[in-house]
Amino acid sequence: MTEAPIRFYQVGSFAVGNRLLPLEVRTVQAESDRSNAITSGHRACQGCGEALGARYALDAAMAATKGQMFAVNATGCLEVFSTPYPETSWRLPWLHSLFGNAPAVATGVAAALKAQGRDDIRVVAQGGDGGTVDIGFACLSGMFERNDDVLYICYDNEGYMNTGVQRSGATPPAARTMTTQAVGDDPGNVFGQGKDVPRIAMAHEIPYVATATVADLHDLEAKATKAMSMRGARYLHVLVPCPLGWGSESSATLAVARGATQSGLFPVFEAEGGEVTGVTPIRRQVPVEDYLSMQKRFAHLFSPRRRDDVIARVQAQADKNIRRYGLLEES
Repeated sequence: MTEAPIRFYQVGSFAVGNRLLPLEVRTVQAESDRSNAITSGHRACQGCGEALGARYALDAAMAATKGQMFAVNATGCLEVFSTPYPETSWRLPWLHSLFGNAPAVATGVAAALKAQGRDDIRVVAQGGDGGTVDIGFACLSGMFERNDDVLYICYDNEGYMNTGVQRSGATPPAARTMTTQAVGDDPGNVFGQGKDVPRIAMAHEIPYVATATVADLHDLEAKATKAMSMRGARYLHVLVPCPLGWGSESSATLAVARGATQSGLFPVFEAEGGEVTGVTPIRRQVPVEDYLSMQKRFAHLFSPRRRDDVIARVQAQADKNIRRYGLLEES
């Protein structure tokens, strides 16, 4: 992102909502008339990264479109905790699709609006990593290939959390889930499986691909805003820690997400037309061990027998990301 860095200082409660910042750099959440796309009353777990990510991403997209926006939501955690029948926490036109067809449904909504001559109304589709990386992957690739005018947001909590914490195509190596138990010589999820969907999206050479985390909400807002300034297929992949599935403290959601970026395991970047156009460099590099030790899903790597061999393989993966995206270089 071509933005000036913002320094934050402790100034007391008068800084609530960033209202002491200049108008042009304030977060959308500082505005009293924000859309509040997903409002109170939902049933997300304490510390849920997905609820936070969805609020910031959609409020920014709503602001960018002046409220002229339609959202399609795949089945998953976000849908389940926000719409317990007959209630809803959504305050925008919102449609619930099946687990795997949100990109196709969003494409249909965009086509219907185009047929009506309503190019002022924009379409956003969203889902978790299960509905994106696995079940809905074919529909997503089709949306990219056709370059449909839809922004798809994946809220990646690295597993099927809504159905009991099973492995997904985004679950990291060595992680414990209900289907990748911490047993045997190679405990946890196996190495060499899964999909890097941001890079796959880039291979389609669509107008815009970006990654973000809830550890940097200004960056998330800026990327959602930029995506809505473009036409065609766009993809935003957001890392959203799940305290329940990851076994992390509910108060540590932002710290865990920050650990993923500062270790190099989750690179934060932008790409246009298949080419990387910007990266967020690592500010203070930490070893992957610091990140892994914050989560019970990796506890078997430290006790009862420390697995330095597995930790080294995870570190090698982070080092590869650092080299590939130049994460230690000056931006």
